[in-house]
Amino acid sequence: MTRVFVTRPVPDAGLRLLEAALGADAVFMRQEDSAIPRNALLEHVGGAEAVLCMLSERMDAEVMDAAGTQLKVIANLAVGYDNIDVEAARTRGIHVTNTPDVLTDATADLAWALILSAARRVGEGERFLRADKWQGWGPKQLLGMSIFGKTLGIFGMGRIGQAVAQRAAGFNMDVIYHDANRLSPEVETALQATFVDKETLLASSDVLSIHCPLNPQTRHAFTWTAFEKMKPTAILVNTARGPVVKEEDLCRALEQGLIFAAGLDVYEHEPAVCPGLMHQERAVLLPHLGSATTETRDAMASLAANNIIAALQGRRPPNCLSCCG
Repeated sequence: MTRVFVTRPVPDAGLRLLEAALGADAVFMRQEDSAIPRNALLEHVGGAEAVLCMLSERMDAEVMDAAGTQLKVIANLAVGYDNIDVEAARTRGIHVTNTPDVLTDATADLAWALILSAARRVGEGERFLRADKWQGWGPKQLLGMSIFGKTLGIFGMGRIGQAVAQRAAGFNMDVIYHDANRLSPEVETALQATFVDKETLLASSDVLSIHCPLNPQTRHAFTWTAFEKMKPTAILVNTARGPVVKEEDLCRALEQGLIFAAGLDVYEHEPAVCPGLMHQERAVLLPHLGSATTETRDAMASLAANNIIAALQGRRPPNCLSCCG
């Protein structure tokens, strides 16, 4: 009998843990490596005691009711969980878990890859070269922006934001940040980071990197109004959640030179991307690769599996966002 439904293929590290603890016959993993259609999700959750899902799946009351009263845990293969109706799960006695900490460094590294790529016009340069347009070195060719000694602004100073701030020391950057909750003086000192209001963050940042969760307060936190307040030489980077940025406004801001460049790993309506951004040379676009290292994805799958195993064995899952019973 299927006890665990996995919505798409996950690294073997997690699958092996589930099969060893629960038996191979207890796990059903959908083989199509794509986001599961809604009707298939509603069908396959039926009878499952656990669902290992992705950010691409909307786990709401309808899905929980389709699973049945035996559903004990929803394990998200992500640190974010805005795809899950946590309150609906709580009222139904369902654990909700995520995979924090293990993807912090990988995502922070990718944020820096986007920062440097946007600043030095790496994407443009590669496209220029591959199109066989390069005629040799030129003193004014594809001039970018130096980030050394500039100001790094961070919107959302959680684990990943702090890891990004730590890496700024290598570029001798001043670090400012804005968050709903201010860090302790000790952490601020260790990071050499200064808390500022959002208006100051927008006006002062040479690079502004987004690392907040998605919630009603942060949805569309960056619109045309925000871009108008930024430096025309500024770079915006988003490795957090797509809907924090209003993509149409960002595209227009790039077109009109309100900011210098942008680096995006997440999008407002994934997997769709605002058409204007696809043709915007100053936008560096990646397909949601923040945690995409072998080591990180193995660790995420293992965390998700251990959360499921604990719940099905009557223990408190180690990474519980909403624990019941």
